[in-house]
Amino acid sequence: MNKIIIIISLVLAMVFAFAAGSWFGKQGRSDRGNREVLYYVDPMNPGFRSDQPGIAPCGMALEPVYADGGQRPQGSASPVDAGAVRMTTERQQEIGVRVSPVEKKAVTHTLRLVGRVAPDENLTYRVTASSEMWIRKVYPPTTGSVVKKDEPLFAFYTTNFLTAAQSYQFALDTLDRAEKTHVEGSAQMAVINVQIRQAIEALQNLGVSDTQIAHMEQTRKVDSYVDVRSPAKGFIITRNATLNQWIAPGTELYVIADLSRVWILAEIFENEGQFVRPGMRVKVTHPQMNRTFDAKVSDILPQFDPQTRTMKVRLDAANPGYVLRPDMFVDVEIPLQLPPAITVPADALIDSGLKKVVYVVKGDGYFEPRRVETGWRFGRNVEITGGLMPGEKIVVSGTFLIDSESRMRVAAQGIRSEGVQDPVCRMFVDEMKADTLGMKSDYNGRTYFFCSEKCRNEFGKDPKKYADKKAPDTAESDRHDMHGSKESGMSKSMEHSGHKSDHSNHGKEMKGNDQDMSPKAMPVTPSQDLKKSWMEMEGDGQHPVPFPQQAPVKE
Repeated sequence: MNKIIIIISLVLAMVFAFAAGSWFGKQGRSDRGNREVLYYVDPMNPGFRSDQPGIAPCGMALEPVYADGGQRPQGSASPVDAGAVRMTTERQQEIGVRVSPVEKKAVTHTLRLVGRVAPDENLTYRVTASSEMWIRKVYPPTTGSVVKKDEPLFAFYTTNFLTAAQSYQFALDTLDRAEKTHVEGSAQMAVINVQIRQAIEALQNLGVSDTQIAHMEQTRKVDSYVDVRSPAKGFIITRNATLNQWIAPGTELYVIADLSRVWILAEIFENEGQFVRPGMRVKVTHPQMNRTFDAKVSDILPQFDPQTRTMKVRLDAANPGYVLRPDMFVDVEIPLQLPPAITVPADALIDSGLKKVVYVVKGDGYFEPRRVETGWRFGRNVEITGGLMPGEKIVVSGTFLIDSESRMRVAAQGIRSEGVQDPVCRMFVDEMKADTLGMKSDYNGRTYFFCSEKCRNEFGKDPKKYADKKAPDTAESDRHDMHGSKESGMSKSMEHSGHKSDHSNHGKEMKGNDQDMSPKAMPVTPSQDLKKSWMEMEGDGQHPVPFPQQAPVKE
């Protein structure tokens, strides 16, 4: 009895499995029957093609490639890109695929630089010889010493000093006699004051300090030498004075710097300069001393270093205790507040040098390549200026492996058009797909294609605003396919030229005769401009490469 029940159960299970398989097979055939199959490829080697289904050399079943791109995610009204890749959840976990939503938000970034301490030029003083002199005395302060204001540095002798000092003494004696005779306010008093002023200026031109002039006025004695004193408190950076040295006029003898405030010079790249502004607060750290200082951006210098491709930023910082010395290195942190923008991780971007691609999640395990335009790049974040919309999901990890498989699929399916750019969001869209979905609009005799209903409606509100925008130069990128293939660009140029030639020949046939006007009957003749551009592109100027002959069209 039990055996009969088991046999009946097995039979029912087999019948059920057969019916379910038959039903799913009909559903699959019904779905495939509505789609045109171009050819079949080896799933392990997309370069292998076959016109008929069967078994691939690797032992697996050949996969069909459809005319609509070969893939259509569940719940999607249109097929995905021809370079799209489909992966199961298990496969995504194996290669470490992670996805993240696209967001538009403000970004805060800390720009970390290395700075070099330099004296503040506004607090740097140079002592030079004002006339011919002999150095007769040198005081103790040497290079690196701290000097106070009016501290003597050296003393010199010059022949003109005694004459000027005696004139000053004579003017002072004249003033004393005039004051005793009470001639204040008279013309004679005015003349005496002019004489005193002239004598003081003559002494100052010789390098006599105000301190020594005041001492001469008090003592009424003439010194033998002229004392040169420090003009400010600071450090002696340079000392070029020695005993009994003859000095010519204009010779620099001392350089004294006040290091209570210093400059910090840092280098930034040209793309970072637009975000740094004078007045920004900066954090400066001396790593060896574990000291932190507050600084402020004072200026961005106009000099540009062609070797390092950098510009200099000058910071102004207080230096309590003279901790920071000239030519020390410090760490600089500049906080940047960037405006709201769409950003993606750098790992999500595939940069071939000619174009940049991210992979967008389309659902049902499909990942579609999307060409994007980028802006600034700080750390691991890259700004997307065109090609992505907030809310979309992209691959942020495992992108390289997905891109490798996408390249194989594109190579297997042949060269394809790059598409046109949406004038609103600047996303690249397929003309045929947009035309099928009705995502297009005509303005001033030109047809514009859009990626979504939202962009089309936005264009309709103010078409002149978007139509007048200058599109980016894509002449060079048009010579390459999505992954930088030069042959793709040539095929695209030949294809567009062929269309133009078709229209031209079609008009000539209409005027000349009424013979067969089907596309198969019309020969496609490349234009002279296309031949010229081919020779310029492929030749070296002296030995141009002949234009390739077009293969005959099969009936």
